[in-house]
Amino acid sequence: MSRSRFVGLVLTAALTSTALTGLDAAAQGAPPAPPVQVANPLAKRITNWDEYTGRFEASEQVDVRARVSGFIDKVHFRDGSLVQKGDLLFTIDQRPYKLAVDVARAEVARAKAQVELAQNEVERAEGLTQNRTITARDVDQRRANLNSAVGSLQGAEANLKNAELNLEWTEVRAPLAGRISNRRVDPGNLIAGGQSGASLLTTIVAVAPIYFTFDVSEADFLRYSRMSNPREEAAKDSGTVVEVRLSDEPKWGRRGKVNFLDNALNARSATIRGRAVFENKDQFLTPGVFGRLRFFAGESEALLVPDTVIASDQANKIVLTVGPENKVVPKPVVLGPLSDGLRVIRAGLTAQDKVIVGGNANPMVRPGVPVTPQPGEIKIATTN
Repeated sequence: MSRSRFVGLVLTAALTSTALTGLDAAAQGAPPAPPVQVANPLAKRITNWDEYTGRFEASEQVDVRARVSGFIDKVHFRDGSLVQKGDLLFTIDQRPYKLAVDVARAEVARAKAQVELAQNEVERAEGLTQNRTITARDVDQRRANLNSAVGSLQGAEANLKNAELNLEWTEVRAPLAGRISNRRVDPGNLIAGGQSGASLLTTIVAVAPIYFTFDVSEADFLRYSRMSNPREEAAKDSGTVVEVRLSDEPKWGRRGKVNFLDNALNARSATIRGRAVFENKDQFLTPGVFGRLRFFAGESEALLVPDTVIASDQANKIVLTVGPENKVVPKPVVLGPLSDGLRVIRAGLTAQDKVIVGGNANPMVRPGVPVTPQPGEIKIATTN
């Protein structure tokens, strides 16, 4: 073998050994696939609810106004207190109205005397006609006088009733039971009464029962209409049972019934107004308070995952899964409500998908990256 050929073989072997050593080093320095815990979505039959935002309204509300004018003499209630129907609220100065009653009674007495006199005149005239002492025309005139006196008496009695009614109206009483607002006028002020332009004295709102009004979207209304007639359900004594909770309440602890659905959809908002009634025995619910209401919308099979596995990708919600070759595959999903502490997935996942439920906080776990899947588990949240 020539010397040059021997040197070439030695150089070739050296280069090959160097290359293999470099590959081994590279292989030994590559980061391993990050471990993740995977589990199939939890398949469970759930109860579906449709939720709406609304607010409470008084089932009855009255602006208290006086029917007669005068000076406020007394106020008989405490601002913001509960009142019963018929409770005395204000007293208007009664002296001019008592005088009017006395004058009306005197007028009735005078009219009665005129009737009695005219009656006697008629009876006397009827006795004289038999002897032809008085003409028939005179008898008719006296009967007409009697009828006129009777009419005057009836008018006087009506004026007396009106005067007594005005005197009764000087005592302003609560037209319904509920919680009263503050007084708008103090004693000593002159107020106007009557059917128009009457002074506002205060307001009263009923506290039990109480209404909850909400707006239903057109899509939901059509869905309910295809399932049943919502107006007939609302008109029934039983009604559709609903639940409501306030902003600081974690549970749906208040139950009521739908008792009204409007007769047309709002053309601007494409919603229809509904109303539910609640007993409010503890009188805690107050008109104007906002809350969340939910309808029972049937039961269905659903897939559930923890809320912690849901990420955002621009405008979409995604769930990271492990696909072929153990690579991370993102899947856009449509979210539903919470059920037993887990998030309902309406679309985007199958029961066979391997959802990454642990290790997804590792920045190396991202779409397209190989991972080392390990068995995990999705559990229903337990409450004490």
